[in-house]
Formats: sequence, C-alpha cells, structure tokens
Amino acid sequence: MTKRILFFLLIITVLAGCSSSRNAAFSSYDKKATASYYADKFNGKKTASGEKFSNSKLTAAHKKLPFGTKLKVTNLANGKSVIVVVNDRGPFGGGRDIDLSKKAFMQIADNKNHGEITVSLEVAKS
Repeated sequence: MTKRILFFLLIITVLAGCSSSRNAAFSSYDKKATASYYADKFNGKKTASGEKFSNSKLTAAHKKLPFGTKLKVTNLANGKSVIVVVNDRGPFGGGRDIDLSKKAFMQIADNKNHGEITVSLEVAKS
C-alpha cells in the first residue's frame, strides 16, 4: 500500500512539472509597445543568444529582457495573444520595441500585410 501511495505521489509530481506555459502567471511589462517581425533573410542566422533563428518558431528580440524570458504579447487592436521566448537583441531602429518571429506575428495580426502592430508585453512569473 505504501509503495502505491509513493508511486502515485511521484506521478503527480512529474505531471505537475510538465504543465504548459500557457497556464503561467504573467505580470505587465510594457502596456503599449510597437512590434514588427523578422524578414525571411534572417532564417538560419545566429541570434545574440547563439541559437539559430527560425521564422517558424515562437521567438522574439528585445533590447533589455534576459534570454529565455517568456513573454505574452497581446495585439491591442484585437486582443489576440501569443507566448514567445526572447532569444535575440533588437530591434535597433524605427521606433520599435520588439521584433517577433513571423509565426508569432501572424498569429496575432489581423492585417497580414501590415509590418507593425501595437501590443502589450507581459513577462511570465517564475
């Protein structure tokens, strides 16, 4: 009987550790930011974190946030949001606050032909 209880507790512990980041708590970081997306020419190039960039992943570039930071990015025009991981530095021009991978941008954009959107940024609490 004791072995069964220990086994059950072990299973519960393992499953709790596998919970999705979508259930994570987020705190406000920037209530109004301008987001754009990476051009395809950056696919396969190294990011500032050393990872290879891919426009098909849910990643972002931010000037200050640490690499590995999970961000909830919400389009203020339509309320759609996506969770991305910071793995690069930038953007470095044009008055933008964050660059999203194309996949992340397209998940929250209404107008797929527009290059910038106004978003809010929330950081996942550890």
